[in-house]
Amino acid sequence: MAKGYRQPQASRGGGMMGQFAKLQEQMAKAQESLSEETITESVGGGAISITMTGDQVCKSIVIDPELLKDVDVEMLQDLIVSGVNRAVESSKALAEEKMKPFSNMLSGLGI
Repeated sequence: MAKGYRQPQASRGGGMMGQFAKLQEQMAKAQESLSEETITESVGGGAISITMTGDQVCKSIVIDPELLKDVDVEMLQDLIVSGVNRAVESSKALAEEKMKPFSNMLSGLGI
């Protein structure tokens, strides 16, 4: 062997790839936990409540029966749309908060 020659070390590339694989695993766990976390948003003074998961799946819409006694259909539709939009925004904010550490790590790696 030539003087000064260093044999390539398998752990050099494997170390970075190992860290990347670990990061991917952590991201998958965080995304999975988002599907289990829920947020609830209310509109119309609590007349309508929307529950959504952190991965933007609507789980329930609850309408106060009192609202239905004197409701205008257009008002009900507007309240539901407003509630769903609020729930989606909150759900996205939750997801962004959970995934932010991974975004920061990836941007630090130039990805």
